[in-house]
Amino acid sequence: MSKYAFLSAWRFNSLKVRLMLSALLMIVIVLPIIGITLNNAFEVQIRSAVKNELSAYSYSILAVAEVEDNHLFMPGQLLENQFNVIESGLYALITSKGKTDDILWSSRSLLGIDTPSNLVTPQVGQSQFLESVIEGKAHLIYSFSASFTSNASDGEKSFPLTLHIIKDQADLLQVIEQFKQQLWSWLFILMLLLIFVQIAWLKWTLKPLLTLKSELAMVEQGKAEKLQASYPQELEQVTNQVNVLLKTEQMQRKRYRNALSDLAHSLKTPLAVMQSQNDLSATSSEQITIINHTIEHQLKRAQSAGESSWHLGISMEPIAKKLCNTLGKIYRDKNLTIRETIPQQVIFKGDEADLMEILGNLMDNACKAAKSEVSLKVEENENQLFFSIEDDGQGISDSQKQTILNRGTRADTYQQGHGIGLAIVRDLVASYQGKLSIENSSDLGGAKFVILFNS
Repeated sequence: MSKYAFLSAWRFNSLKVRLMLSALLMIVIVLPIIGITLNNAFEVQIRSAVKNELSAYSYSILAVAEVEDNHLFMPGQLLENQFNVIESGLYALITSKGKTDDILWSSRSLLGIDTPSNLVTPQVGQSQFLESVIEGKAHLIYSFSASFTSNASDGEKSFPLTLHIIKDQADLLQVIEQFKQQLWSWLFILMLLLIFVQIAWLKWTLKPLLTLKSELAMVEQGKAEKLQASYPQELEQVTNQVNVLLKTEQMQRKRYRNALSDLAHSLKTPLAVMQSQNDLSATSSEQITIINHTIEHQLKRAQSAGESSWHLGISMEPIAKKLCNTLGKIYRDKNLTIRETIPQQVIFKGDEADLMEILGNLMDNACKAAKSEVSLKVEENENQLFFSIEDDGQGISDSQKQTILNRGTRADTYQQGHGIGLAIVRDLVASYQGKLSIENSSDLGGAKFVILFNS
């Protein structure tokens, strides 16, 4: 998996990121839909209001119209003054039913304006509402057909006509545009406000999880022995179980260590008595010594806390410095230069005795094999902890490297300097799910032991 794919998977595996993305997705989708719906509803509503307005104008004009002898008579002035003002934006004309080019009457406001060519003639008693472009401007046209009774000398006759009310859309479009701008401006402000509120709400909601993460980190670093914060009901059972697990694990480790310590003392006393007998042969004495060493070795392995699910973290720097100072005094005759490079913030998530056992054995072997210089480096990178111990001795052959790392092989059969204690180190590293490898030191020329732990 590439670095970018790993980061992408990690981000989407975060509960906080998931909640944030889902909330942002809802805001980005829902608010625009609301805006489009409101804008369409407003436009439909305002056009309906204009249609009702034009319909009212048509009734007021038809109310003052008179037909006699098949002729239409209209007053010189209409009640609505906009019909009397030239190019006012509100116009009216009457055409013969079915003959849109036969204009019976037009309002004064229509003077100087070309008559639209796409007028319609609905059925008598029916109306029709449409849009048209007149002299490059958008207009609304309301057409209504009616029939009058004409009193002629040869009797009454019907006089059908169609009234057309024409209104400029400039004001209407301006109102719609203003509403649209205000609507989207406020929706944008609301979107920002909701995002801010969502972030604050998520931080407040996820705060117990962040507290739990912080307390778990303190437990791993050895700064706390249990979870002490107050948690919501949904997390209370989990945190209580974690505390029970921590307490049980600590008590169990203590019981194991006490029992093994008692076992060591109970075995050492009979062995010491047997070893003090004068009538023992050299072979028996040697075998008792081997048994004694074997017991000490196996006890150290059994006392390892590496199999524990929870580790109290400890700072590596003071332990490593103390160990290097002690080894410098022990091997003062060799005049060794022991260098250590350890960041202050590095934490080993395990038992202090195990760390001392691992570093002590490897550093001691390096000092024995070295001619003049030993190096200890510790690095932490992407949740991994690296140890490297190097010396300027003769090194280890490739055949011995593989043999040393084979489980079940006695490490004390190898050359002086790298055999003693490697079995203990190998098992301790394995108990922490770590990896031990042996390389050639490119800097010092001797052996290089590299240990990798997943932190």
